[in-house]
This record gives sequence, structure tokens and C-alpha cells, in this order.
Amino acid sequence: QGVHPCTVGMCGVWMLGTLVSSHGQKSYTIQTELVTPVPALLLQVCGGDGPTVVGDVAVSAQRNADPCTSRGCLWPKYSDGKVYMPYVIANHYSSLELSVIQRALESFSASICIRFNLLMGICAFLSNGQVVSLSRQGCIYHGTVQHELLHALGFNHEQTRSDCDNHILPSWHNFNRIQTKNLDTPYDYNSVMQYHRYAFSKNNQPTMVPIPNSNVEIGMATQMSANDILRVKRLYKC
Repeated sequence: QGVHPCTVGMCGVWMLGTLVSSHGQKSYTIQTELVTPVPALLLQVCGGDGPTVVGDVAVSAQRNADPCTSRGCLWPKYSDGKVYMPYVIANHYSSLELSVIQRALESFSASICIRFNLLMGICAFLSNGQVVSLSRQGCIYHGTVQHELLHALGFNHEQTRSDCDNHILPSWHNFNRIQTKNLDTPYDYNSVMQYHRYAFSKNNQPTMVPIPNSNVEIGMATQMSANDILRVKRLYKC
């Protein structure tokens, strides 16, 4: 499927897709209680190469932004006040693994209005559904399943909240730098993809300043630059 072993996308609106394992029929020792905290475990399992952003959240290669932060992506609520999410589970989980997944699913209905309903024999109905991928090696824990299901419900990581700066101080020098595909072209202030220096500003002050020369104009392009064209040619080999 090309999906990282412990990832979840966030654009299924009507259906929860198959809970799948990316490790086939291999057998693993399953522990039902976590020793390692969920975020640390997700980084262990989901760190590395793959179509992921923010650790365990997968985004289609055709997208460059999280498409489901608006209310239009919420699962529908029925007249009884409940949110019903049909699902199917891949058939290669062991009975113990299934019990861990089931307990996590049931934990939502115990205290909130979410109800997960297992569907039988109508997989075609879920062909365009939401896929929650749970690796049999590292993801079958109560808290981890809950974490991934919260993504499917539309929640992002806590450290991405708009008020995170009031609660978390990033240590930028300790981060692994992710290499983007720059296609051996220089940074281009004249790219049609470059925003202007006041983009998203709340007070008419610059949100980004070019360096080392802060007076350079940025984000003023009215058409593709030579570098924009070159990048397309290199990406598509044309």
C-alpha cells in the first residue's frame, strides 16, 4: 500500500477503512500494556523514511498540506447524538491482537459519543474509506491504537496546537533536519511558490525576512521563474 507501518491518514469522512498490518503473516510477541510512552513508541516505529509527516500521520504524495482541519471533515453525527464509524479489520491479527484493538475501540464508547461498528462481508463498501495502519511489531498497544484512532477522528498532535508556544519550548538544534527534494536548484525568492514577507501576519509586521540581505524582495512573482520551470522538468524528467 506504500503506507508507513504505523500511520493514519485523515481524510475519510464517512467510513473507517481497514485496520491493517504491514507485516503480513509474521509472528511477533505481543504485549498488551505499554512500557514506553505512546509518542516515544510511535517515533521508534514510525521514524525513518516513508510517506509521513509529523511522525505517524501519513499524507498522500499528491498533497502538500493537511486537508482535514475544517469542520467539513468531521464524521457525521446522527439524530441520537452518536457518531457511528463502520470498520473492518484485516484477517491476519491474532486473537490477542484483536482483543487489544477491540478494547481500544470500546474505550471511546465508554465515555464519549463515538461508536465503532464492525462490518461483515461488505468490504467493497469501504473501498474509499479511512485506513488506519497498525504494525504488528510495535503498534498493538491500547494507547497506541487510541492515538491512531484520534488521528482518524481529526485530531493532530498536542505539540501542533496553536497555543503550543505557551507550553513547549522547541530545541531546534536537537532536531534531525529533514531533507526536502530541492532538485539541485537554489533557493529562489522570485519563485511563484514563495509567499511574501507579510503572509499570515496578524499585525502587518513581517512573518518572514530574507537573509542575509533583509531588503531583498520576496513573494512578488507574477509567473513561474526559471527555477520553477527547471524543477518541474527535473521532477518529471521532461
